[in-house]
Amino acid sequence: MVDLSRIAYRVVVMDGDGNQYNITDYVRNLGWEEGENELSLRSSFTARNDETSKGCLSELIRPGCLVGIFASDGDSLDEEAARGTVETWEAVEKNGANELHCTCYDGLYKLQTSQENRFYPSGTGTKSAVQAIFNDWEIPQGEYKGPDVAHGKMVYNNRFLSDIIRDLLDDAAKKGGDSCIVREEKGYIQVLPKGGNGTVYVFKEDNTQSFSQSISTADLITRVKVVGQADGDGRRSVEATVEGRTEYGIRQRIYSRGSDETVEAAKSAAQEILNNEGKIRRDMSVQSPDVPFIRKGDLVYIMSGSISGYYYVKSIRHNADACSMSMDLEYAEPEPGAEGAPGEDAQEKKEYQVGDTVNFHGGTHYISSYPGAKGYSARAGQARITEKNGSGGAHPWHLIHTDSASNVYGWVDDGTFD
Repeated sequence: MVDLSRIAYRVVVMDGDGNQYNITDYVRNLGWEEGENELSLRSSFTARNDETSKGCLSELIRPGCLVGIFASDGDSLDEEAARGTVETWEAVEKNGANELHCTCYDGLYKLQTSQENRFYPSGTGTKSAVQAIFNDWEIPQGEYKGPDVAHGKMVYNNRFLSDIIRDLLDDAAKKGGDSCIVREEKGYIQVLPKGGNGTVYVFKEDNTQSFSQSISTADLITRVKVVGQADGDGRRSVEATVEGRTEYGIRQRIYSRGSDETVEAAKSAAQEILNNEGKIRRDMSVQSPDVPFIRKGDLVYIMSGSISGYYYVKSIRHNADACSMSMDLEYAEPEPGAEGAPGEDAQEKKEYQVGDTVNFHGGTHYISSYPGAKGYSARAGQARITEKNGSGGAHPWHLIHTDSASNVYGWVDDGTFD
């Protein structure tokens, strides 16, 4: 468990010759953020432009210098939280004080600011299309855990590369691939499924400054029509109609089947549109003490007085000076395909109720009650039942540890406690 009261930050700059300098004592207004519609992480700081053993700080830090932000919990965690090269450099002299203001962006910034023309023939895979962009822009690559589906013909003219990448990944998700994020970690570009973080942080009323939640049907799509190729008069016939939550009225989208795409494949893509955009939107904003290790795309668990559940981080802003952060979250819908809740006979064998304290035997706790949910190892110990008969059926009990002996905080199987 991270002791947030012991979080400490360190700022290191690398000059053009590869020499590294710790400038933490000179820095204030330190922060970094990842926006919902931006690939690149942005960081900024203000530094006293003092004389150092290497000269004035503004001579040491120049545009193009690499700046790393590190965070420690005072115990075992000491990790890089953000990095970027200086893009905006401003030295200010005012009332006898000299200051240096810098804004930095990570390696994905060049994709946000570069346009390109790209043509992908039918059958091009997601992975090869995305990695080709990284290769052309000489961006070091790490793990690719994203989708790799075959796309129809795709043509991009004068489009920003970041938009092309997002469009490819969105199209792959509509064809059944994982919903993914692109981000830089320690200088390498990663394509990762949302919610793939190994540590899931929990935010409760006693460790969070504020929760703000909203529920909206404003952008809900309830029907998708699949139309075919245009005839000689330019007319397109309707080849399929896929219905969603039409009890909220008809909010329709059109999916145009590609010339090399079957009707069944188009219907599957239409269904994926409903899976992604045919849900009631549940968003939440959270302000809390800073956990500098949380990134956009991570999964977190919210436990407030009125709601409990898993959420994905859409955007996040870290303020090192105030040791605080703010997150915009989207609800992590349970995976579809559940076969139903356990039968009545199975329930009758268990006399446990929500609120009971039980002895967890140790093993695996899962992020949802549904089959195929991601699971993590959990230690044995006492825990409290907070939910029972999870609708996914596979892991029907939700436990939260009551002391530090166990770390169980998720959905568990029948027979794993007494």
